[in-house]
Amino acid sequence: MIRLKGLDLLALGFMTFALFLGAGNIIFPPSAGLAAGHSLWFAALGFLLTGVGLPLLTVVALARVGGGMDRLTAPLGRGAGTLLAVAVYLAIGPLFATPRTAVVSFEMGVAPFTGNAAVPLFVYTVLFFSATLFLSINPGQLVNRVGKFITPVLLAALLVLGGAAVFAPAGDIGTTADSYRNGPLLKGFLEGYLTMDTLGALVFGIVIATAIRDRGVSEPALVTRYSMIAGAIAALGLSLVYLALFYLGATSQGIAGEAQNGVQILTTYVQHTFGTTGSLLLAVVITLACLTTAVGLTTACGEFFSGLMPVGYRTVAVVFTLFSLLVANQGLTQLISVSVPVLVGLYPLAIMLVALSLLDRCWVSPSRVFIPVMAVTLVFGVADGLSAAGFTNLVPVLFTRLPLAAQSMGWLVPVLVTLAIAFAVDRLLGQRRLASDAG
Repeated sequence: MIRLKGLDLLALGFMTFALFLGAGNIIFPPSAGLAAGHSLWFAALGFLLTGVGLPLLTVVALARVGGGMDRLTAPLGRGAGTLLAVAVYLAIGPLFATPRTAVVSFEMGVAPFTGNAAVPLFVYTVLFFSATLFLSINPGQLVNRVGKFITPVLLAALLVLGGAAVFAPAGDIGTTADSYRNGPLLKGFLEGYLTMDTLGALVFGIVIATAIRDRGVSEPALVTRYSMIAGAIAALGLSLVYLALFYLGATSQGIAGEAQNGVQILTTYVQHTFGTTGSLLLAVVITLACLTTAVGLTTACGEFFSGLMPVGYRTVAVVFTLFSLLVANQGLTQLISVSVPVLVGLYPLAIMLVALSLLDRCWVSPSRVFIPVMAVTLVFGVADGLSAAGFTNLVPVLFTRLPLAAQSMGWLVPVLVTLAIAFAVDRLLGQRRLASDAG
């Protein structure tokens, strides 16, 4: 029985960390920190609960069932489970998330030097997706290529940026914005929820498990254990990055008080602290973070769709990479405007799927709980997606008056009520069955 050594586990954890750390993970914390001001640490705690805690729980849930999303969706039935999995993989893959990694890294890392024109974007995306395809075409080499080589470079750049934020802040912690004055913990919680990392975790679970098996580990219990260790290492790394970037934002009000987003905050800070060298450092961080995420997404989609259809892994990887290249050249604004409503609609389904799977020992018949809860989640998730897209006229007024509806979490209360009813019915029917069997 093959076991992984300490350095191999560390490389696996580094790979997992790099898969999760995309541009969005670097952009959101400074923006939240800038607004949180003196409520920095409560807001950061809330952000960590959803930006780190939920993805880690998702990795754990996938590890327990063997690493594949199809195992999590089994209680829904094959048809519904496959449809949900396909929707998640396409959204987090070639339709939205993978192209966005290229466009965001171009806008932040390259456009300041080349200009934001169509030709530089095309040249950059061709190079970006060529590197993505090279790194993902052989998933068995992901730990070696990403975990042992790319991630250490990314970590070194992040250490410089994070160290500067902590030891050379641009100023004192600023004032708290109105949005964070009441309930900074909840506000931070919601900001972390909008990073959408739980969807990424659903996709990356199979990549992590495959990387472990490709190292010769075949014992299911060891695959589960190593997946959890990798998830824990990644969670620790993400937490440190988030805290440093939160502090960077909170102490940058004096130089970036009028910034509209995290990109402007980071750009202003690195120019203030490092000058042109800082812009190059930021370009390295963003490009490597986006590249590793694109590799993970392409690999996961290749693994999933090659198992779903009679098509080879490499064929899927090539087709999806070319499709992502085409989508990326439509521009960031159009891409985000289309993707956000879809992701907002899918995210509640992902959260409940993971929660119900982790609580599997509580159900007598998982299907009796999964089907009604996920059905109600779908209805309210679609409503939140329509609201995010601006089609509020299509959403019933009652839905907009639910608690947390304004934060795209109007689904939470009706879903919890449905869960309570489904749990009671499941227990009642289970007891009746036991009684009839005994009789």
